Amino acid sequence: MEFNNLHEVLRSLYDEMIPLSADMAAVAKGVAGLGALFYVAIKVWQALSRAEPIDMYPLLRPFALGICIMFFPTIVLGTINAVLSPVVQGTHQILENQVLDLNDLQAKKDLLEREAMLRNPETAYLVSNEEFDNKLEELGWSPSDLVTMSGMYMDRFAYKTEQAVKNWFRNLLEVLFQAAALVVDTIRTFFLIVLSILGPIAFAISVWDGFQSTLTQWLTRYVSVYLWLPVADLFSSMLAKIQSLIIEKDIAMLADPTYIPDTSNTVYIIFMIIGIVGYFTIPTVTGWIIQAGGAGNFTRNVNQAAMKTGNIAGAGTGSAVGNIGGKLMGK
Repeated sequence: MEFNNLHEVLRSLYDEMIPLSADMAAVAKGVAGLGALFYVAIKVWQALSRAEPIDMYPLLRPFALGICIMFFPTIVLGTINAVLSPVVQGTHQILENQVLDLNDLQAKKDLLEREAMLRNPETAYLVSNEEFDNKLEELGWSPSDLVTMSGMYMDRFAYKTEQAVKNWFRNLLEVLFQAAALVVDTIRTFFLIVLSILGPIAFAISVWDGFQSTLTQWLTRYVSVYLWLPVADLFSSMLAKIQSLIIEKDIAMLADPTYIPDTSNTVYIIFMIIGIVGYFTIPTVTGWIIQAGGAGNFTRNVNQAAMKTGNIAGAGTGSAVGNIGGKLMGK
């Protein structure tokens, strides 16, 4: 099974597990109902004890959360996924375009490298069986020719072995690269399923006075985890673009007939290693995109500045009143 099919399995798993969130709605309704009862009672009692009119707007919050709990898969998950899915589709389209360009450039580069090695008589017999046979036919059966023939066989065997080892290591890194992407996608799917199934409970707990931040934290974590896939696609697109630029430079250099290509693929291997390590930084990068309570420090600083301004204004007003009173008493 290909890695793309495994990613599709994870998408199907998420879609199959989403309806389970409706099963948690029954428990969440009870928790939310009890919380709404205490919430409304406290707010009404506070208003009555202070002889103030009852503000109805805050009392609508438990009922709005109750509606979200009853229709959680449709209203909450459906709305969030509908808003965020265009981001996922857009980044995936960018990745597909970059990968297609990279594959075309890689095929063109491989062809030009083969042609460059065929132009060089010293390396032509290493990549072409016809050139190898022709060179053997030119040799005779003298001791020097036999030594040359043995050297040719050894060089060809060494070249084939070297290429086999390099291709094996390259394939290993490609598998590890795909495995890293699959690990991130699997963890993302697991987190989304847990957040989706237990989402009604989080909404129900947020009804209780003092646990309102639970709702904000749930929304933040869900959106943050959902954006792991777009960030991963953008990271893969960046790597594919870098490799495309490197291959384009190599193709331009291969246009020179005197250029001897380097078949070690060292740069490609380095970027594969960077990609494997970089995939595990995706959760950290996604946390920079969306973060709950980011304005908390700003609000605190504003409040402190307002309090300082009020104290200064109060002190200034008190001094002014004292001066006026002194003048009146002097008179």
